[in-house]
Amino acid sequence: MTTDLHPSIVALVSLAANIASNHPKQGLCQVDRLKQYGVAKEQIDTVIEIARHIRDEAGEKMDAKFAEAYAEAMQPVKPNIKPDPFANIAVVESGGSCCTPTKSGQSCC
Repeated sequence: MTTDLHPSIVALVSLAANIASNHPKQGLCQVDRLKQYGVAKEQIDTVIEIARHIRDEAGEKMDAKFAEAYAEAMQPVKPNIKPDPFANIAVVESGGSCCTPTKSGQSCC
């Protein structure tokens, strides 16, 4: 069963889609049709308000996702080096030296 929509409903949906998608023609031809169909200005204004709200909300969410991805992309690059298991072993100094350092100054204790 097919139910055809009234042309004024199609024009309202098309107007909303044009506005929400930032279509270059902005749905102005639908406004002319809606006026010809006798749709009240207040009803057209409501559709425009809803479409703009959806468009603006979508833009804000896209901007927020971009800002999050941008912030993550701008984090300092972490070197891809295999961790050294001995890098964080504490060296305990005692009262006297147990050995002498190498020529370059490296401790052998």
